[in-house]
Amino acid sequence: MRAVFDTNILIAAFLTEGLCSGLMIRARKQSFSLVLCDEIISEFEGILRKKFKITPTDISEISAIVSEAASKIIHDLSPVPNICRDPNDNMIIACAVNAQADYIVTGDEDLLILKSYHDIVIINPRNFEALFDD
Repeated sequence: MRAVFDTNILIAAFLTEGLCSGLMIRARKQSFSLVLCDEIISEFEGILRKKFKITPTDISEISAIVSEAASKIIHDLSPVPNICRDPNDNMIIACAVNAQADYIVTGDEDLLILKSYHDIVIINPRNFEALFDD
């Protein structure tokens, strides 16, 4: 099973102890294949720096953990049509399409309202967690 995490899931995984951090642990244990792209990682790092004032050293360490958890990082995204209410979310769709992902995991209503894109299910973290047996 391949999944793309939206930036908000990555933020929650590192700034709170809860569902999203548990999903990141699953990714690190390779319970599923986490696929990301340079654009998601860049947005993640920018939010950590600007909004949460995380130091560059800490951002490097966090990014290393994210990169280690990802089974693949896509460096050259093929674009998709503008389908999201928020055009910034199109990169999440593009990453999932390029990754041939089964799921996009997000808390973003602009993505969740779509429910799916082609064969990719757009799902919240709680419903993604429910897919695992343990």
